[in-house]
Amino acid sequence: MRRLLTSTDSEFIGQLYQYLRQHGIPVSVTEQGQQLELWLHQSSYEAAAKELIQTFKNNPPTSQTTPSQGQTRSSLLSDLLRNTGWLTRVTAGIAVLMFLLLNMAPEAILGSLRISHYYDAYPFAQPWRFLTPVLLHFSLMHLVFNVFWWWYLGGRIERYLGTSWLLALLLFSGVTANVAQYAVSGPNFGGLSGVVYGLLGFCWIYSFGRRTALWLPPGLIVFMIGWLLLGYTGVLWVNIANEAHLAGLLSGCLAGFVVRVLNPTPKQPLY
Repeated sequence: MRRLLTSTDSEFIGQLYQYLRQHGIPVSVTEQGQQLELWLHQSSYEAAAKELIQTFKNNPPTSQTTPSQGQTRSSLLSDLLRNTGWLTRVTAGIAVLMFLLLNMAPEAILGSLRISHYYDAYPFAQPWRFLTPVLLHFSLMHLVFNVFWWWYLGGRIERYLGTSWLLALLLFSGVTANVAQYAVSGPNFGGLSGVVYGLLGFCWIYSFGRRTALWLPPGLIVFMIGWLLLGYTGVLWVNIANEAHLAGLLSGCLAGFVVRVLNPTPKQPLY
């Protein structure tokens, strides 16, 4: 990746970003403190990008048609879908569906998805149970928080590296987090948060010390790790699956290191 320019003018960066995308230039925008940075994903586009940037600066847009409310909603939905792949969407959809069913038939859904019916018996005869607790959410806030971060982090990974890598992360982090939580507290837990921490750890280590399309702002990483540590203090008003969070983060960091060494070719740049 190559940084094209930085600016504190969000409107300028936003318009330039859209202008370059319309001309087929693979760029993305990241935040660095108060600065917005425009990054080019493929060096072969550098000459064309610089020419377009100069053209844009020489002839900036003077007026724009105000989009209608319907157009704004359509654009937002398009952006949400464009930055994901089918696995991100399907997993989020199943999690939402299971939340609705859990509120209608709690015993049946818990019996079907929790890791085990017992406190001391791993479900080797039903191996899917090692993963299915990630689909259980016990409050609307729990669901919204986890699905948001799954959509944001998982979508970026799926678009950049491909569905196979996201599936591998879902399985590895999900199973690791569930087994760790079960070993400490028994079978009554659930949620995507262990996987979310796995994705966070993956992006963190994969992009550590370098700019990639999976780079995350340091403030986000500090916040998420702070939230993890806060869970161990017992001061939060909700039950926290602390071991799932920690195991998920560590498994994601390990996966990020391995994939960084393997250095697979990105599937496509993020826009």
